[in-house]
Amino acid sequence: MESTESTPEGAEQFWERHYRTHRDWGTRVNPLLAETAAPLLPGTALDLGCGAGGDAVWLARQGWHVTAVDISGTAVERLRERARDLGVAERITAQQHDLAVGVPAGRFDLVSAQYFHTPFPLLRTHVLRAAARSLRPGGLLLIVDHGSTAPWSWNQDPDVHHPTPEEVAADLALDPMCWPVLRAEAARRTATGPAGETATVVDNVLLVQSTAGLLRPATTGTE
Repeated sequence: MESTESTPEGAEQFWERHYRTHRDWGTRVNPLLAETAAPLLPGTALDLGCGAGGDAVWLARQGWHVTAVDISGTAVERLRERARDLGVAERITAQQHDLAVGVPAGRFDLVSAQYFHTPFPLLRTHVLRAAARSLRPGGLLLIVDHGSTAPWSWNQDPDVHHPTPEEVAADLALDPMCWPVLRAEAARRTATGPAGETATVVDNVLLVQSTAGLLRPATTGTE
């Protein structure tokens, strides 16, 4: 995707404007994250591009300890305030962090990349590959991408290509013996925009598990 600005400062300013304009945007948990994480035992999670923190707060309320990062200082501060208000601040480490310079250090049971898109230069595949390598044995990397353009999306380019889960997996080029794919599908749902409007959207879902150190390979959850 082409950039409209060429400097890291441009990226930060873009997302600052986004979260200052949409004050309540991103405070709800993304449904595919909730669906994936609900049956899991709580552990440590990394939330890439956390926005206003709906996912991080939901995970913390389920007992997870979450490292949540975003390039927008406004988004991060909003998450910290909400975590304090809801009594889960001790379970959330919120950091302003530019993922273009690297993934936060640590080992995680779950890494979540929800709609991890940007109009600025970013080696997304490099970030996601590093995230996969940060998983503990048995840990999950959940990537949920836009499979269609919602009416409220910041990117209304009619020629935009939405990579399929299979294309994303191929780009990651992870060893399938160490990171088997558990789920790769396009899921349709009714989504709600920042002004309360609704639309049917498509989410491209890729779920990968780290099997390094496990006694036997993980089985997929799909037939």
